[in-house]
Amino acid sequence: MLAQQRQQAILERVRSHGGVRVADLVRELGVSDMTIRRDLEVLAERGLLEKVHGGATALGPGSTEEPGFTAKSARQQQEKEAIARQAAGLVRPGTAVALSAGTTTWALAHHLIGVPDLTVITNSIPVAEVFHRNPRADRTVVLTGGVRTPSDALVGPVAVAAIRRLHVDTLFLGVHGMSVRAGFTTPNLLESETDRELVTAATRLVVPADHTKWNTVGISTIAELSEAHVVISDAGLPEDARTDLAERAGQLIIAEGSQ
Repeated sequence: MLAQQRQQAILERVRSHGGVRVADLVRELGVSDMTIRRDLEVLAERGLLEKVHGGATALGPGSTEEPGFTAKSARQQQEKEAIARQAAGLVRPGTAVALSAGTTTWALAHHLIGVPDLTVITNSIPVAEVFHRNPRADRTVVLTGGVRTPSDALVGPVAVAAIRRLHVDTLFLGVHGMSVRAGFTTPNLLESETDRELVTAATRLVVPADHTKWNTVGISTIAELSEAHVVISDAGLPEDARTDLAERAGQLIIAEGSQ
């Protein structure tokens, strides 16, 4: 395999899985440790990935970049659907749950329509619309007020004041990114404040996040990894990420059918 072909293979693996380890590439590509490290150096110099200890990770978006809801909903659809199905299994009839804004929580909302006697608190306009448009939904939906963000979240002082008086059994928190250093993050400062209030209101914190969120860091931290009772991700989550999350969060679940 030529160096250019090998580097393309490495780059495709990084983009698919979010990161690679040198040891894994040595075994899979049948070349030396030094050759892989030179390849990673070349790719890093070209701005195509980020070198880390023992491997490399995909370049994340800027810490304040906030894609719109429509753009995000087109990404990792299969993974998000599998995560949503797994998350729905954690919801019992007759409970109060909160769903923050996000395309994965929006996918989850579709799976909660049939749960009887459910109370849903949300600051997401698309999530609220899922229940509003479905006459079969046996639920009460509370939509907080606030200022609308590009991700269709309602945030700011009005939303915070509304949430502050509420208590929920489980919060399903949509996040922009997650990492050991920064925890669960968002690129929107007002949204982080509103989400932190949701975390405080919840007895249990569940974070449904696909593998591309790993080592993506937004400008503001919502919660530390250790605050999550459950993290649900997909089969594309790298092994080092699984180890880090299993050590820090209460439980890591890899969604069935996510690959």
